[in-house]
Amino acid sequence: MTETTTAQAPETVTAGATETEMSRERDGEEEEKIRRQKKLEEALEAKSLRRIMSAYLNYPGAAEEDLKKWERSYRKLSPAHKALVPHYALKFQRLRRCISTNSYFIFNMLQAFEPPIDLSQDLDGYEDSNLDCAPHEKYTLDERHDSSCQPALTNNCTHEEESKSLHDSELQRMDANKPAPNNHSEDPRINDKRYDCDGGHLNHDHGNASLSSHDWLDPSLQTHVPLVDVDKVRCIIRNIVRDWAAEGQRERDQCYKPILDELDSLFPDRQKKSTPPSCLVPGAGLGRLALEISCLGFISQGNEFSYYMMICSSFILNYAQVPGEWTIYPWIHSNCNSLSDNDQLRPVSIPDIHPASAGITEGFSMCGGDFVEVYNESCQAGMWDAVVTCFFIDTAHNIIEYIETISKILKDGGVWINLGPLLYHFADTYGHDNEMSIELSLEDVKRVASQYGFEIEKERTIETTYTTNPRSMMQNRYYAAFWTMRKKCAITS
Repeated sequence: MTETTTAQAPETVTAGATETEMSRERDGEEEEKIRRQKKLEEALEAKSLRRIMSAYLNYPGAAEEDLKKWERSYRKLSPAHKALVPHYALKFQRLRRCISTNSYFIFNMLQAFEPPIDLSQDLDGYEDSNLDCAPHEKYTLDERHDSSCQPALTNNCTHEEESKSLHDSELQRMDANKPAPNNHSEDPRINDKRYDCDGGHLNHDHGNASLSSHDWLDPSLQTHVPLVDVDKVRCIIRNIVRDWAAEGQRERDQCYKPILDELDSLFPDRQKKSTPPSCLVPGAGLGRLALEISCLGFISQGNEFSYYMMICSSFILNYAQVPGEWTIYPWIHSNCNSLSDNDQLRPVSIPDIHPASAGITEGFSMCGGDFVEVYNESCQAGMWDAVVTCFFIDTAHNIIEYIETISKILKDGGVWINLGPLLYHFADTYGHDNEMSIELSLEDVKRVASQYGFEIEKERTIETTYTTNPRSMMQNRYYAAFWTMRKKCAITS
């Protein structure tokens, strides 16, 4: 008996040790897989962001190619026909100066951009691994809507075309720190980092910030991109007019003023409270609406998915020193529907105000990332007094998910103010059978909202435009739905 016990004891110890070693080995393999997965996601994001930067950097070359095409067509005219438009050659010279001016603004904007990741990362050693391939769907730029935004054909990209064109090529920031409306950052600039959304504020002296050079502007890190990517840059230039030029005031009055007036009337005593009410603006674009809400006395946070938008909004919000500091030529990319060459080649000064001197409320911030990904966390539940959506809810694959998230993050009694059409951006996605697109009527949207505890307080239709050239012969107009809904208070027994 003693011999048997003595003989078996070492075997038991050995078996236990083997199980421990195997467990450690499995843990090590899992940790390595997680590490490699994270590296893959970072490399994919770096690749995507490099492509976005390259789209901006390719702008002057692509514009020059368009101009050369116009010149070739002109040269094919007979001498008699050329004599009828003798100013055309001079117009081409003017266009080149306009392109140069736009490029100067873009390059200064890129110089000010601080990439949140190391852009020199590549995918070597990761693409052929057995890692989860889902990040490819989330992070990589695709070619889904090659003709979705066609500024070479018209000066009036629709809301669907413009937002779809930007949205489809974006990367999602899956691991962004979740923002809180009352958490302020030490960063003296607007906190617009994709991975750090702790609610910064504008420093009124930040206009003196210097623009540093960046290694990522090195030509070796730049790539040739499809022309559709450069079209997105042209869309951004038109969005700048909408948000940050005097010429865009009419559109802002149509779209933003009803929202601002409604917020003002719904929170009349906000200045008397120790803590200002909080307002979230999903789909904030270039940030003007979120800034105007901040100036009303709200802790305002803009949320934006598009790096194209965020790079530009960060530059204007954080680096503009005086009104009218920059000049752009937003309408030069199309010869169609122009009343005159002077209309087409007219300059636009930006910004129309100095953001840092606009009178913002402490806590104004910009947070990057997908709306549902960033705000659908338990820590966001019941955090916001108001949610404002402007030309946003139809950007969803699943609008019900948007409504659910808005209801979740609002406090009981909080308000949802919306303005916009229902031009569902993924409705005409051909060749992608797995592309989800839920396209509800306005009646169904309101019915779904009621199921998530919303009651309509006000509702009307507003006629408006979206990034439209006011002097163009073609005007795309929307009859947008405008409403105020309030989240019902939970009934307590």
